[in-house]
Amino acid sequence: MDSLAVIIPAAGSGSRMQKKIPKPYLRIADRTILELTVSRFTGIDALKQLVIATSKDRLDETRALLKPLAGAGVQLDCIEGGRERQFSIYNALKKLGDVGLVAVHDAVRPFVGEAQIIECCEAALETGGAILGIPVQDTIKRVDEQSMIRETPDRKFLWQSQTPQIFRKEILLDAYESAIKDEFVGTDDASLVERRNKPVKVVHGSRQNFKITYPFDLKLADLLLKEQQEEK
Repeated sequence: MDSLAVIIPAAGSGSRMQKKIPKPYLRIADRTILELTVSRFTGIDALKQLVIATSKDRLDETRALLKPLAGAGVQLDCIEGGRERQFSIYNALKKLGDVGLVAVHDAVRPFVGEAQIIECCEAALETGGAILGIPVQDTIKRVDEQSMIRETPDRKFLWQSQTPQIFRKEILLDAYESAIKDEFVGTDDASLVERRNKPVKVVHGSRQNFKITYPFDLKLADLLLKEQQEEK
């Protein structure tokens, strides 16, 4: 597998979590969510660089947390994030060294599987870009401004995107530079690459790879972590 850099934007607030501490720095058991998330990548041999985009006042804390995890062969860069996720990732892209693949992963998805990451990397090598995703289970409705239903899309063609989203470095950098130039803000990294008419493959992920957003998610994460620790 080609050399890999992982970008993790961790500059968001914890407003929906109803906490003063930003979500990546909340603790499950004795570790921060950010530590748990980063640890999912550190066992991958191809990993060469970790770039964490966080708030200015947490740069030193983040370096101290993650330096023991990164290992001797992995370059760790902690940088100041931008006002939105997209700008944080663009700042991180400018710090990348000589790597072939770039993975962007949410700081608060600490249960992604290593095998899924590797499968996504392999798909990105083949097609240029790949993301993890899961089929939509619920019926989806498209509504208008008055909340009136206008369409019920066939859900067999609908997938819920997850992270990591992995691309060849040159493809992702081009997509971000184009978006910044045109003042386009996408909902995820794949949407910027799609905008450049580049193919992106969806690799089947897992429902355990959920994003910790609300207080209920934190309780679920605590239960899942305890279950995983008991299985070891």
